[in-house]
Amino acid sequence: MNKELLEKFRLKNEAHRGWKQEQAAWEEYREIVQAARDQVGKAQPLIELNLARDIKGNKKSFYRYVSHKRKTRENEGPLWKETADLVTQDMEKAEVLNDFLPQSSPESAPATSPKPQTAKTRPGRMKNHTL
Repeated sequence: MNKELLEKFRLKNEAHRGWKQEQAAWEEYREIVQAARDQVGKAQPLIELNLARDIKGNKKSFYRYVSHKRKTRENEGPLWKETADLVTQDMEKAEVLNDFLPQSSPESAPATSPKPQTAKTRPGRMKNHTL
């Protein structure tokens, strides 16, 4: 990162601190955040281009960047049941999520769902046409 981008982050952090302590207005904070975001958006493609260009000479930085992008979160945090109990075990979490989320099975589909159209019943098709 260049000095200009680091300066934007420093200003953003100061503005956030000021907003949390009610010393700065929300609009002022949002403007600073948007400016920092715009600059990061412009810098990101340049960083990626430099990584791709220098891959032969600097493989470590390229693979570090790629592995950073591949990291995913595998575990969901603890959940609360409807009875206000905290659930931490994976099977219990699955049960809570299954109870909470709507099921999308054929049995739960509405009875008036449209039937799929075949070539014979589609409008605009010739009935006696053979291929």
